Amino acid sequence: MPARKAFALRLDPAIHAAVERLAATELRSANAQIEVLLREALKERGIDVRPSAPPRRGRPPSGAAGS
Repeated sequence: MPARKAFALRLDPAIHAAVERLAATELRSANAQIEVLLREALKERGIDVRPSAPPRRGRPPSGAAGS
């Protein structure tokens, strides 16, 4: 998986509690639930956010940089 962007997020405790409850019902972490909610909100506003490309697996081709 590509590196994730980490940043501090300040939330009203009531919002955080609601996100945690929703996450628990959908068997997700609070972090994953926030990402789902953000993606849904962006999509609703017509902003297309495609998932990042999956990581490449296996050995790099011979002659690749760093080998």
